[in-house]
Amino acid sequence: MDYANRFTTKTTYSLLRAEYGVATLVCTLLFFYHVGEVRWWAAIALFAYIDVIGYIPGLIVHLRHEDGAVPKLYYVLYNTMHSFVTQAVVLGLWIWIHGFEWALLVVPIHLLGDRALFGSFVKPFSVPFEPKVIPEFEEFERSLAGRAAASSRV
Repeated sequence: MDYANRFTTKTTYSLLRAEYGVATLVCTLLFFYHVGEVRWWAAIALFAYIDVIGYIPGLIVHLRHEDGAVPKLYYVLYNTMHSFVTQAVVLGLWIWIHGFEWALLVVPIHLLGDRALFGSFVKPFSVPFEPKVIPEFEEFERSLAGRAAASSRV
């Protein structure tokens, strides 16, 4: 993937998820190394609020509509809450107000874990809210695979 070809193959997608997996592991190990210093109410609240605001409302709308249609607002909520930029601001404010604490590691654990374990990155408006292959992407992958096969024969 590059700035001109904004897509991944199954292999590059797996490699990207593996990188997030390593970062998830590092943050999780640090969290458990300092588990005795963790304020659990803060850890649970910080871990959960991302999905309470950014995912669950969109999931409910998706499940209630027969066609799974979800208004763009829910994509914006998801992308905003699952953004490292947004969460850096939240953590910065938390540290400014309350000081640093090890419970804050649950935020990158959540974001990194979503990417590594579930393969969930930002959601474009052009794809279903819940993962489902769209016909245009299926055709694109077939075309790309055919092109790769043809170029490997040369």
